[in-house]
Amino acid sequence: MWDERIMAFLSQLTFDARLPKGFAVMNPYQNAVTLDLCRQFYARYYRDENPRTLLLGINPGRFGSGVTGISFTDPVRLNDTLGIANPFARKPELSSDFIYRMITAFGGPELFYQRFFISAVSPLGFLHNQRNVNYYDDVRLQKAATPFIVRSIDQLVDMGVNREVVFSVGEGENLKFLQRMNQEKGWFGRVEGLPHPRFIMQYRRKRLAEFIDRYLEALGR
Repeated sequence: MWDERIMAFLSQLTFDARLPKGFAVMNPYQNAVTLDLCRQFYARYYRDENPRTLLLGINPGRFGSGVTGISFTDPVRLNDTLGIANPFARKPELSSDFIYRMITAFGGPELFYQRFFISAVSPLGFLHNQRNVNYYDDVRLQKAATPFIVRSIDQLVDMGVNREVVFSVGEGENLKFLQRMNQEKGWFGRVEGLPHPRFIMQYRRKRLAEFIDRYLEALGR
């Protein structure tokens, strides 16, 4: 079952490479409460063998999946939209807000998660001086993280995801990195980019409906 494979994947995530000075790894799956919430979520939406297409974000942040362990899912959406009570502070996160608006427009969590699995290029997050950073923000960090990223995507592919296409959640550096690595590793037939939810919510919020439609068109293709 998908839920068993995903939980096995999350439970074994470790980052062994030495990071540049000032950087640290953020692993929410070391928290027993987070791991139990993930079990509830994946048991509800992934206890089957339906084929799924992969969406890959960048890496977890402190206020979304860095807390809940579920990609683009903050404690507010986990409780209010998915009905999974949790003890975390009700701190909303912009990317999660957009993703769940899109999921609602798609037809709701049951329908969306039957067809898609959201993870991240780096399924563990990174901090620099206690602030969120992306794996590509520093050349040294990216170099240190690349073996872990390759190993993680290898494992995701082995779960049985759709290998015809993968969606990069982010059209900038995340897309470029994923395209470059995919050319080398041959994981997927093609890599398509989607605009990052935080960019939309911060800089294009007046065009929110347009961007939701863009996601729905791409994912329904």
